[in-house]
Amino acid sequence: MTASTTISSSPPPKASTQPSASDFDLLSPDVRENPYPYYAAMRRESPIHPLAPGAPLYAITRHADVIHILHHPEQFSSSALQAALQGGASGLGPNSGALAGHRLLASPMMIATDPPDHGRLRRLVNRGFTPRRIAALEPRMREIANQCLDDSIRDGQLELVRGLSIPLPVKVIAEMLGVERDRVDQFKAWSDAFVIGLSGADGQYTPEDVRKAADEMADYFERFAAERRAAPKDDLISVLTQAEEGDALSTGELISFVALLLIAGNETTTNLIGNGVKALLAHPNQLERVMADASLIPSLVDEVLRYDSPIQALPRSNKEAVELPSGLVPENSTLLVFYAAANHDDEQFPNAEKFDIDRSTQEHVAFSHGIHYCLGASLARLEARVAFETLFSRCTNIKLAAESISMLDSAVLRGPKSVPLYVETT
Repeated sequence: MTASTTISSSPPPKASTQPSASDFDLLSPDVRENPYPYYAAMRRESPIHPLAPGAPLYAITRHADVIHILHHPEQFSSSALQAALQGGASGLGPNSGALAGHRLLASPMMIATDPPDHGRLRRLVNRGFTPRRIAALEPRMREIANQCLDDSIRDGQLELVRGLSIPLPVKVIAEMLGVERDRVDQFKAWSDAFVIGLSGADGQYTPEDVRKAADEMADYFERFAAERRAAPKDDLISVLTQAEEGDALSTGELISFVALLLIAGNETTTNLIGNGVKALLAHPNQLERVMADASLIPSLVDEVLRYDSPIQALPRSNKEAVELPSGLVPENSTLLVFYAAANHDDEQFPNAEKFDIDRSTQEHVAFSHGIHYCLGASLARLEARVAFETLFSRCTNIKLAAESISMLDSAVLRGPKSVPLYVETT
């Protein structure tokens, strides 16, 4: 099998053009396209980096600091994410505040809660993510992946994002939840308006667009949850509506979790698949290896997670001053914890800027760490493995059918908008 492409590997700039930490601007198009030289500058010059003059808002970029924060929820609160979603001090885009007071966020998302509330929510939703339940999805997942390629490969061309990396995880989540299979476009539209609308900077969405999507999402899942409470079926929403040990998710908690699952479960896996193909196109020798040997794909998945993390950063806050390995975090601060920067820290991953499917990726933080380790990590890994196995078993001589790949406009998510490919099919 052969593979070739015209895309460059986007290495960090040469020494004479390397940015400094002060050049980092979360909303800059240059940072969105390639943030890694800026992360390196912050790790080197200012690992606890002030993001707004005069405001207690800092970027955390070194692996040791990120690990400390993630493993000390008693010092660093995840409620900062809920504040950001509602437009608090750590709001990430011009539409910050569009969902202030919205019922979709009336109950905190599990990812934005601290102990003991987090433990209760995690215990209740874990029932839907047992290893047995996730493993049982694989045969159907393969059917969906093959159908996606059947529907989207035309005349030797495939647009990867719309053809595979969006519909696969959205259809899987829809079927897990028990909702209609034909809701893919609607789910994706809601999810994009929510995430890109709140964290983007290019004006694609207005505050009214964001709120309308949240209204529609909340309306839909409130009705759906009521139906499943009255007549349970063999699906995830039915599992989540049933009481366990006298406790059950409230309707607000349920729609908050479903919104989180819909957003995190499809946006991140979509970006994982897209980032993986993008990295492989830039490294054709490694593309040839994984196309020839499917046993390398699990290692590929974790190296993609480390090398180009689908979620770049999430906020935390602290009330008391805390000493991190790199220095003091002042009291009453909001921190943007940059998972992606930590995953490029040479202290943890030697020669971290190199994409290498043979490296040890142990301790990467793409799925977070500690009590907030991603509930859907095993699902995302399975979906990505199935996507790559299906793509590489059916397509050869994969080439990029564009000059370059543009990335999403988001301060939180990282993934390609589109990956047009030329392919030969087996």
